[in-house]
Amino acid sequence: MLTIVPGEVSTGKLHAYMLAAVAPRPICFASTVDKNGQVNLSPFSFFNAFGSNPTTLIFSPARRVRDNTIKHTLENVYETMEVCINVVNYDMVWQMSLASTEYDKGINEFEKGGFTELPSDLIRPPRVKESPVQIECKVREVIETGREGGAANLVICEILKMHISESVLDAEQHIDPNKIKLVARMGGDWYAKAFGEALFEIEKPLRTKGIGVDSIPESIRLSTVLTGNNLGQLGNVDALPSEEEIQLFMEESEQYHNLKTRFGHHDESLEYERHLLAQQYLNDGDTSSAWKILLAR
Repeated sequence: MLTIVPGEVSTGKLHAYMLAAVAPRPICFASTVDKNGQVNLSPFSFFNAFGSNPTTLIFSPARRVRDNTIKHTLENVYETMEVCINVVNYDMVWQMSLASTEYDKGINEFEKGGFTELPSDLIRPPRVKESPVQIECKVREVIETGREGGAANLVICEILKMHISESVLDAEQHIDPNKIKLVARMGGDWYAKAFGEALFEIEKPLRTKGIGVDSIPESIRLSTVLTGNNLGQLGNVDALPSEEEIQLFMEESEQYHNLKTRFGHHDESLEYERHLLAQQYLNDGDTSSAWKILLAR
C-alpha cells in the first residue's frame, strides 16, 4: 500500500492525491463583486453544505500552491462579504470550466464563459441565469487555516434566498436528480455525472434497527461469493424471515427447486449456487428473497 505523509512529499503532489481520493466533490460556482462593483465568477470544488439551522455553506478558495497568492474571489469576499453560489449541472459544465481560467482582475468571466447575469434580490453579486439553483448568501466569517501555498480559506456562508428552476422539480416539488443533472469534481481533469445510471438508492436505516453484519450466520458471513455490500444489505433487515415464510418460499420458488434438482447431491455446490442466487436477488433489491434462499434447506 502506498503511504503518503504530509511534509514528506511536495504540497503539489499531496494536493493531487487528496483531490483524487476525496471525491466526487460538489462544485461551488461563486459570483462575487469587489468594492467597485466589478464582477468575478469562479468555480471551487472545496465546497459543501454543513447545516440547515442556521444555514451553513462553506467553500474554500485555497491559496495557490505554485506562488502562494490568493484568488480574486477571496479578495472580493473580504471587500463585500457577499457571494452568490450557483450549482453546476451537465448542461453548463464546459462553460464553467472555461470560466475557471485565471483571467486578469477586472475581466468578467460571465462574458468569457458565455453566461448571463441576473440581478440578485438581496446581495450585490449577480446570479448565473443558466444555473438551475442560485443561492444568495452573506458571508458570516472567513477562517484562514494557514499562510502557505495550499492553505484553505474557509468562507462560511449563510443562505439569504434560494432560486430553484421549476424545470428540475418533480410533481412533489422536490429536486429530481435526473432533471437537475448535477456534476461533481474528481481528481485531475475528471468529472462525474450525478444522474442516470450513476444513481442508486439505499434506504436510510432510520425507522428500524438492522440486525447488523455480526448477526448474520457465519456460513453466510464468510461466503466466498457475497461481498461486503451484500452483507450490508443483509444486515440492514430488522428481523430474519420466519420458518413459515422460508417454508412457503421453498415450496413456491421455481429457482430454488431448480437448484435442488441440479446440485442437491453436492452440498458445497448447492451452497455456492444458493449464494450466487442470493446475490442476484440483492442486486435486484429483493433482500427478503435473498435471505429466504440463504436460509432454505
